[in-house]
Amino acid sequence: MTCSIRKNSLRLPARIVFGAAIAIAACHNANADFLPFTIRDAPVINNVAGGGWEFVISAGGQKAALGSNDINGTTVGDIASVKITRTDDHTRFDSTPPANGQFTAPYLNLWVTDGLGDFAILSDVSAELNSKYDNGYDFSFADLSSMTACVYETSGTWLANGCGHTFADFASWTIQGPTTFPWAGTGAPHVLGTNTTYGVNWVFGDTLSNYVSGGASDVGYIVSDAGATVPEPGSVALFLTVLVGIGVTSRRRAAKA
Repeated sequence: MTCSIRKNSLRLPARIVFGAAIAIAACHNANADFLPFTIRDAPVINNVAGGGWEFVISAGGQKAALGSNDINGTTVGDIASVKITRTDDHTRFDSTPPANGQFTAPYLNLWVTDGLGDFAILSDVSAELNSKYDNGYDFSFADLSSMTACVYETSGTWLANGCGHTFADFASWTIQGPTTFPWAGTGAPHVLGTNTTYGVNWVFGDTLSNYVSGGASDVGYIVSDAGATVPEPGSVALFLTVLVGIGVTSRRRAAKA
């Protein structure tokens, strides 16, 4: 989509220019690119013809993800959209919680920091995913805010692991992964064998067998169109510029009256 606004649009009624400013801001969001990586053991990741990936999780303990650092530095509350499309037949799996991991996969992990050197993973693993699944997911912060945020893999003991939070509790926290290994355990989303982390992750697999996609010869989780958006500062500045234009136009009209 190409977004543009002509100079003479400032002569239009304010409501039209205001609408144009909103459209411009919407078109100038930061879009995240996602990369596949292995977290633990030996899952199989295949490219899919036409775009996308297949994640074959053939045993409990295997874990992989799609991750992006493109919206690092923004806050959880800034999220306009974090999405993914799933195209394999998920109805072949049990849809009844808690044995429904394959049915609702993948799940979202966010690396966050409080700005004081502390890091944690926020995960949306919960029964709420059943009602929100729609050939994948597309969450805004408004969608996430009331959802259970399970905390895992914290650095130290400053924040207790568990599911006694919502994403709204972390709205002001910055999306950012650590560059060292301050966390306990091997399940945190990081590239196997390195310190590389991604702030936003769609995760496949788990310690238990409830996220196994099938045997090695079975179809895995097939996904595409992973993305995340937050408003760019430039879109806000452009929006304010248009508002100033509306004010100037209004004053000129008043002076002529």
